[in-house]
Amino acid sequence: MKTEMLVDEAIEELQNKINDTAIIACSGGIDSSVAAVLAHRAVGSLLHCVYVDTGFMRKNESFEVAEMFAEMGITLKVVNASKRFFSSLEGVIDPEEKRKIIGEQFIRVFEEEQKICGAKFLVQGTIAPDWIESGGGERDVIKSHHNVGGLPEDVDLDIVEPLREFYKDEVRAIARHLKIKSSERQPFPGPGLAVRVLGDLTESRVEACREACHIVETRIRESALAGKCDLPWQYFAALLPVRSVGVHGDTRVHGETIVVRAVTSIDGMSAKYSPIPHEILASISTEITNALKGQVNRVVYDITHKPPGTIEWE
Repeated sequence: MKTEMLVDEAIEELQNKINDTAIIACSGGIDSSVAAVLAHRAVGSLLHCVYVDTGFMRKNESFEVAEMFAEMGITLKVVNASKRFFSSLEGVIDPEEKRKIIGEQFIRVFEEEQKICGAKFLVQGTIAPDWIESGGGERDVIKSHHNVGGLPEDVDLDIVEPLREFYKDEVRAIARHLKIKSSERQPFPGPGLAVRVLGDLTESRVEACREACHIVETRIRESALAGKCDLPWQYFAALLPVRSVGVHGDTRVHGETIVVRAVTSIDGMSAKYSPIPHEILASISTEITNALKGQVNRVVYDITHKPPGTIEWE
């Protein structure tokens, strides 16, 4: 009953705030999907849903997101902006700068879409940890979330955030109530693989991270289904700009390092690393180094809690 009341209140609030055309970024993740479904129920055809392929999405993600929204009966426009994002991030290494550039480019894409659909409002799936970690007032900046600290100051849209006071577990409960397909989907950062590839964001390095992430997600999910381990709250791979000497067959390689990360959490504000069995990690390591032969020659496992670390590496 409580979840149903939260949904009704959110829809009513959206109806009171939005009196003209609105636009929303739909990544397919749980936060933006819940915000999109709530807004669609509130204002119907006034809402324009846009999926931006930044080039930093997971393997097959663009197809899966388009299919999910089609099944929910919500029209989704797909914009391929990968060249634009890679170009704007060329040579950028600092994680805060990455996030702010990505936030600005997102807004610029929506400004272009705004001219097409005449949107006056921008609906965002911002949740409580996003603005808490982005700092402000007496709060230190932990990391600028692209939809908060990464927003440019000259946004020509009224921003509406129906999930702003909710934590991840509450959003997940709403997603289940709304029967959204991605309700059990693990969290994925708004900037995507751009913050899982530390250092230069070249297409080849991002593709390597994409493949490693796919292997980690697939093998851990399969292992959990087979009863070999508990399914973590979040599990992925990040590519580190750390080169070391390795061997493939009789050939010397000077490759980079993949770090596997898996954590348990409730709301993302704190987390403990997941004790994935060694035989699963060994299998993942072998598969990654074989798939990325010559590019990656070491795989390590992150056993850091949050705090002192964060869940993502950047």
